[in-house]
Amino acid sequence: MSSTEQRVAIVTGAARGIGAATAVRLAAEGHAVAVLDLDEGACAQTVEEITAQGGKVLAVGCDVSDSAQVEAAVARVSTELGAPVVLVNNAGVLRDNLLFKMSDDDWDTVMNVHLRGAFLMSRACQKHMVDAGFGRIVNLSSSSALGNRGQVNYSAAKAGMQGFTKTLAKELGKFGITANAVAPGFIATDMTAATAERVGMGFDDFQAAAATQIPVQRVGEPADIANAVAFFADEKAGFVSGQVLYIAGGPLD
Repeated sequence: MSSTEQRVAIVTGAARGIGAATAVRLAAEGHAVAVLDLDEGACAQTVEEITAQGGKVLAVGCDVSDSAQVEAAVARVSTELGAPVVLVNNAGVLRDNLLFKMSDDDWDTVMNVHLRGAFLMSRACQKHMVDAGFGRIVNLSSSSALGNRGQVNYSAAKAGMQGFTKTLAKELGKFGITANAVAPGFIATDMTAATAERVGMGFDDFQAAAATQIPVQRVGEPADIANAVAFFADEKAGFVSGQVLYIAGGPLD
């Protein structure tokens, strides 16, 4: 992609993990990238990595569950980088617990960040995509969408993300906009480290145990997900829409 054709991408939850890896990968593909996170300063490492490889990047602080903050963030990106036509809804949190122990706040926080956040970001960005006649929305689901003990809130949110994705694909396709979802299995991130801590295991042992249950005999890395997102975001993927791609090192039962 030449500089005169440079498209602008937004990646939410881009301070670390999958979001950071995705932002770096999209920058390497030639996109100007806005990296959004609750704390703008937390994006410093992502910004530094993209800048070091010669990319164009902007860090923006934003609570994706807050409508006013989302509108302001997208407006700032449009002004400072250009109209965003690629959106990766990656921002997420965990509030794991068994159903009888789960609080109202545990449920609401997960729903607000994952589902409300994806809704608000997609609504704000789709106007720019429609105007451009081109758009790519990639939503982060999870293998937990199939059900996972202790994650009734997260599982519900990630299953909802798949229905959200398929509906966006149907509504927006006529405007040159595709919507797809990536559903990771076990990926070594701060979030899975938090899960290991919750169940009382060291993270190395937790990963080793998980790897024995994965056909390829290893856990995933953030770059594995970034590679898939980059495919869905590519201009050449224009006939792929409404799909959910599980990236889990093998089939899921």
